[in-house]
Amino acid sequence: MDPIHGSVGQLLEHIQDKMKSKGLGDTIAKFAETTGIKKIVKNITSDCGCDKRQEWLNKKIPYKN
Repeated sequence: MDPIHGSVGQLLEHIQDKMKSKGLGDTIAKFAETTGIKKIVKNITSDCGCDKRQEWLNKKIPYKN
């Protein structure tokens, strides 16, 4: 395999790794973004505590990746 395809493959693997949910918080955050809930909340308030809640849920209910 030539170096370019190897680099692309490594980049794709890295992106997929970063996209994996670490826990329930990540899954809920992805759902909120996909459905548009996050955008609505951001229009209502500047800080809803979503990031802290996401971290807390990831720690309390982690996934075995």
